[in-house]
Amino acid sequence: MENYTYNSLILQMEGLKVTKTSKYIVFLFLLIAYIFIFVANLGILVVICMERTLHQPMYLLFCNLPINDLMGNSVLVTRVLTDILVPPSKRLTHYYECLVQAFTTHMFGTNAHTILMILAFDRYIAICNPLHYTTIMSNKMVIKLTASSWAAAFVLVGILLGLTIRLNRCRTLITNPYCDNASLFKLSCEEVFINNVYGLSFTVVLLTASIGSVFLTYSKITAVCLTSNSKSLNSKALKTCSTHLCLYLIMLISGMIPIIMHRFPQYAEYRKISAILFHVVPGSLNPIIYGLQSQEIRKALLKYQLSILATD
Repeated sequence: MENYTYNSLILQMEGLKVTKTSKYIVFLFLLIAYIFIFVANLGILVVICMERTLHQPMYLLFCNLPINDLMGNSVLVTRVLTDILVPPSKRLTHYYECLVQAFTTHMFGTNAHTILMILAFDRYIAICNPLHYTTIMSNKMVIKLTASSWAAAFVLVGILLGLTIRLNRCRTLITNPYCDNASLFKLSCEEVFINNVYGLSFTVVLLTASIGSVFLTYSKITAVCLTSNSKSLNSKALKTCSTHLCLYLIMLISGMIPIIMHRFPQYAEYRKISAILFHVVPGSLNPIIYGLQSQEIRKALLKYQLSILATD
């Protein structure tokens, strides 16, 4: 398929290079992981929506994470699952389908940062300014924060892919298990200097804003806790902030590994696997960590389980 036609709309996916015996193991692992991600994240969303006691800013803002995990994994993992069972020569995709997948993939990664940033802001207000929390974190503010996190990601990713769409293509092979911006602009024989500059700037700005905001909010939270004699405040801060920080570190580490692996072309297959795990690992752990940590969510889950058992 390489150099098949100029600006061809049919592209070939390289996908994962798995043996005949191992492809079924990989397929089963990803299928189980996807089913768990779908059920766990959808379950958290349903519980928060149905339980009125959970209609609080912290939980409403958290709803953005399971929505993002469902969106990212439903587009990526289902495609990878399909390709695993298909011979490499038949792993074909349409250019526009590839664009949608690339857009969703980058939205997933960018949203992971912006959503955790607004969750950090929520924890900062709750701990550092508890008397005015209900006034500041009103329903209007929750909507504004949610809209801003998704809008920022949409604009940044839209420009990223807009710069790629303008390029003419002379290749057709996507050397990746799924479509992303880098694999798309590598199909072009034109100058991609602007794409590389914006892509690097995009990453630096996003990581700087993300790490900077989390570091700043947690520094102020730590300062308040150290100067406070309230054991209940410190306990609340430790409980909620440790969960948020754990989610953030999982997302950050799993996202940094594929970036680092790009520096080592000899480990291309490991880079592909780590890129898939960037979607799967946070999507699997977010509902577990948040659900197990939150006593309110556990109570709501138990309540609905008991009601289901009672009806049976």
